[in-house]
Amino acid sequence: MRLYSFDVDGDALELVPLAARRALDHAGRKLALAGWTSLEHGDRATLVRLGSTSPVDLDAVARVLRRARPAPSNTEAAFDPPRDAPPQRVLDAYAEHGRLSPAIWSSLSDVDRYALEKVAKRPNPERIAGAYAEIIGHTQVSTHLRAQGGVQMVNVGAKAVTERRAEAESRVSMNRDAFALLSNNAVPKGDVLATARIAGIMAAKRTSELIPLCHALPLTHVAVELRLDAPTQSVLIATTVETQGKTGVEMEALVAATHAALTIYDMLKGIDRSMSMGPTRLLAKSGGASGSFVADRAGPDSSGEASAPITASSRGAAP
Repeated sequence: MRLYSFDVDGDALELVPLAARRALDHAGRKLALAGWTSLEHGDRATLVRLGSTSPVDLDAVARVLRRARPAPSNTEAAFDPPRDAPPQRVLDAYAEHGRLSPAIWSSLSDVDRYALEKVAKRPNPERIAGAYAEIIGHTQVSTHLRAQGGVQMVNVGAKAVTERRAEAESRVSMNRDAFALLSNNAVPKGDVLATARIAGIMAAKRTSELIPLCHALPLTHVAVELRLDAPTQSVLIATTVETQGKTGVEMEALVAATHAALTIYDMLKGIDRSMSMGPTRLLAKSGGASGSFVADRAGPDSSGEASAPITASSRGAAP
């Protein structure tokens, strides 16, 4: 039951809360205060609960309203504002209080967006400030922060399923002896590149268990490519991850690159404990409302020198 402290004082429900107004708007009904107070407290609480969820159960709303006296009148149904970006009047109303980006807006619940728009329609400085603080608050910094502080997993339930793709890279640099053994496939622990590739694929599929607040995603493709770079005595790691889902796979690509690098270190640490890893970075991402991203390719593999091809055992698509 979504009750806002800027809107009502406690749960006595003497006035019509915004969530209940949302239920009425969706149902196309207008209820006078006398009709609202004629309802038992349990019925008023039910209307608040119905208006706090999506979709609004219009039949359940109608059943409760039959007990109101005077009965509600009919009006044109009104629905929630669009999810993809806040309307201009909403941006104007809250501009002096902080950011309200499309990413923040789309991460809010339907009832939260409804409340922000409803408050913006009748500019009351105190009410607008209270709505911004309670609904947006710390999320203006990151959608992983709750409005009142503390972390949260972003709700992506209402997002559209789209093709999403991300690419990342990393590097492991080592001394001459370690690189020579690796190049000749003579490392005592076995096939380093093949093992690192498998580790990267496995890590990508378990990202939600490794990174707090990441969603578990059904990955459709994971590729981990490794290349020996003789001039720098290093292994270049490139990862690609794809899914058809409601949130991106940037973290999966980065986790795959990182764990492949860690595996290379683990298998060669007996020869060179001073190996370095990184930089690790996102190269590109596509899909989703935030659009595409492509990094400057002048990064870890910017020397322009020819690199030794990776072995057949260290290439390929995800299982």
